[in-house]
Amino acid sequence: MDSKGQFIKSPLLEEGNSSQENTTMEYTGDGSVCIRGYPASKEHTGKWKASSLTIVCSFCTYLAVSSITKNLVSYLTKVLHETNVAAARNVSTWQGTSYLAPLLGAFIADSYLGKYWTALIFCTISIIGMLMLVLSAILPLIYTGSHVLPDRMDTVSCQYIISFFGLYMVAIGHGGQNPCVTSFGADQFDDSDEEERTKKSSFFNWSYFILNVGSLISATVMVWIQDHEGWTWGFAISALFVAFGMGSFLLGSTVYRFQKPGGSPVARVCQVIVAATRNFNKDLPCDSSLLNEISGQLSAIEGSRKLEHTTGLEFFDKAAIVMSSDCESAGLLNTWRICTVTQVEELKILIRMLPIWATMILFPTVMAQMFSTFIEQGMVMDKHIGSLEIPAASFQSVDVVAVLVLVPVYERILVPLSRKFTGSAKGITPLQRMGTGLFFATLSMVSAALVENVRLQVARYRGLVDQNVAVPMSILWQGPQYFLIGAGEVFSVIGLNEFFYEESPDAMRSLCLSFSLANIAAGSYLSSFIVSLVPAFTAGGGSPGWIPDNLNEGHLDRFFWLMAVLCFLNLLAFVFCAMRYKCKKVSCIFVDVENSNI
Repeated sequence: MDSKGQFIKSPLLEEGNSSQENTTMEYTGDGSVCIRGYPASKEHTGKWKASSLTIVCSFCTYLAVSSITKNLVSYLTKVLHETNVAAARNVSTWQGTSYLAPLLGAFIADSYLGKYWTALIFCTISIIGMLMLVLSAILPLIYTGSHVLPDRMDTVSCQYIISFFGLYMVAIGHGGQNPCVTSFGADQFDDSDEEERTKKSSFFNWSYFILNVGSLISATVMVWIQDHEGWTWGFAISALFVAFGMGSFLLGSTVYRFQKPGGSPVARVCQVIVAATRNFNKDLPCDSSLLNEISGQLSAIEGSRKLEHTTGLEFFDKAAIVMSSDCESAGLLNTWRICTVTQVEELKILIRMLPIWATMILFPTVMAQMFSTFIEQGMVMDKHIGSLEIPAASFQSVDVVAVLVLVPVYERILVPLSRKFTGSAKGITPLQRMGTGLFFATLSMVSAALVENVRLQVARYRGLVDQNVAVPMSILWQGPQYFLIGAGEVFSVIGLNEFFYEESPDAMRSLCLSFSLANIAAGSYLSSFIVSLVPAFTAGGGSPGWIPDNLNEGHLDRFFWLMAVLCFLNLLAFVFCAMRYKCKKVSCIFVDVENSNI
């Protein structure tokens, strides 16, 4: 939105301006536009009809990637012949990359291309990566001798290289589009409309619900196809799902609401730091209204509402100190010397989010165990239920079922019930929701430790300690630990997404939402780091360590107890930070009515 736009508070318009009021009510009040660049119509664009298409896209792409994630440790150990420790470490590292890539996608979206085009670009990268995985799967099938490949080329090495190249392209592609599609879907609801704002909260719940439907399909149907029909079929079907998701996303182009990119958020943050540092020896005015901010309702940041000044972190307020020389050169202000209050508040918001972000890292670290140590634990348990044998990776469906059951319970029962006590339309705040999820994560680790302790006792009783075989203990005992993680996801993961979207500045929503995904990346990397440290400190001197290749002679239960203690301490730290968090304050909501000739 350019500086020539005309911005009007909505719906607080002056009486008598009926034509102006009708115009405001016809278009959205958050500055969004249609694909042609005109103000977005409230009736013909956005809401569920538009956001549902973004959910379909997320469903298809997540189903494809989840089908790889859930059984990747099996692919690495059985097809690429890696050890248990190496496979667990590589799974965590790959997952970390897939959740770190959102930072790149979000930066491009918020700074230059917008969420729509950025999502399409990264979806394309994901499709290319899927095709690389298909090639890696069929490579051993087409290799029949030296006349097909040169003698110096090792088929296994080629398969390994192509597999990891494809895996990381999928990680970058899926990760890059993830925050863009999710944030873009939430953008379809107008913040200036009370009814639509309430639906936006439901969007995060039902979006995560649909994702877990895809996760359930991937954990059952897709994993079965991979194990019984081969990885060629598994990767090929995943590639088709990504292509279908991208096509469904394109279908909604004419009904979407678009938020224009507000320029590089990194540059704005650096400007505040530089300007504050220049003025470090200057005193702040007693009246915060004397700090620099442009007049009227138009924000200096394109596509963003103005933010009110908040107390705390006063050093950065010095970036908005107005000097007499600045007043003389009004209109030609150097943004590296003086910034607006809104720009300063953007940086304050990011700094205040950091402790919350850091204390949520342990939750994805716990989640990472579902794709590594939980599967390794299940592989040495009795996987038969009657005459049916369940792959260890498929038992992750218990986590998915927990989410599918608890999201409607949360939306239809817990929220209305908690409203009676809190008076909030959302029932509980995102921070309260996240803390509850951390508590469930702690219980999950306790449950896993108890199950492993019993399993080891059974192995010793049966004399199976020296044999790397499954013990006669049903895999159903893993159910509670998976269910508790699923309950934690309903609270922590959805709450974290909602928190970062709501608290972020308008022009940084994709970037801030990517922080919640980067949180999962940090948790995955932390899991990889911890798993790598465990053998270093527990193995040696004749001891196989806590996580050897033969889990029957190890002590995986001690690893789970360690995680439980870390989770509990982390929960205490989170409560401390959450009680001191200061929410953002938005000063006004605007509508751009210039050129509204739709």
